[in-house]
Amino acid sequence: MFVLLCLGLCPGFRPGQSQAIFAQTRQTGGNPASMSAMQNYRTGRDLEARGRMSEAERYYGEAIRICQGEVSGNTANRDTYTAITWTLQRQRKYADVITWGERGLRLFADEYRILETMGEAYFYLDDYDRSLSCMQRYANTLPRGERISVAYFFIGEIFRLREKYRHADIAYTTAVRLEPGLSLWWYRLAQVREFLGDRAPATEAYEQAVRLNPNYQEAIAGLARTRGP
Repeated sequence: MFVLLCLGLCPGFRPGQSQAIFAQTRQTGGNPASMSAMQNYRTGRDLEARGRMSEAERYYGEAIRICQGEVSGNTANRDTYTAITWTLQRQRKYADVITWGERGLRLFADEYRILETMGEAYFYLDDYDRSLSCMQRYANTLPRGERISVAYFFIGEIFRLREKYRHADIAYTTAVRLEPGLSLWWYRLAQVREFLGDRAPATEAYEQAVRLNPNYQEAIAGLARTRGP
């Protein structure tokens, strides 16, 4: 949150947790359909992580079918819209994520799980303004949210692509502080530090990327550059 406030990047949104963390972590309230949709989504995600994509798609399809049935039957709750946006995101159906996310937020304006997912979808649709708005709002409202490190990473990505390297450095630094085990994130941080001419900090970040992934050729090359004469 300090990053966004000190850079003045997110006017109109006040920091503070209030009811937002409760909204993010609340459960389905015993709704069997929503619970089933979430379970199908998670099973599909775990199968996808193991490279079993064809099996994962079956579970993703079932999660979407359940959610659409809830909407048609007027029994949908906030977890219905969260589950369907998460599932569509895994399927890379980004335009559909936005469509369903907007529907969900019209009913549950404080459902920040949907907001963060929409931020990712907008990024992959190359709509960086809307992506940045979603991620900044999520970060300012949920400074301890489950996806806060991801939000900062995407903020860093947008600033890097826009060549605002100092802002990107701050966002990536926050991301790796919150989630230090991802080599790509350290590599991105090293990149922007190198662009800024900050060789020693860039070297440190490249070293961390290589430490996490010894076969990371781009990071190895970057390390050679920043260590060189």
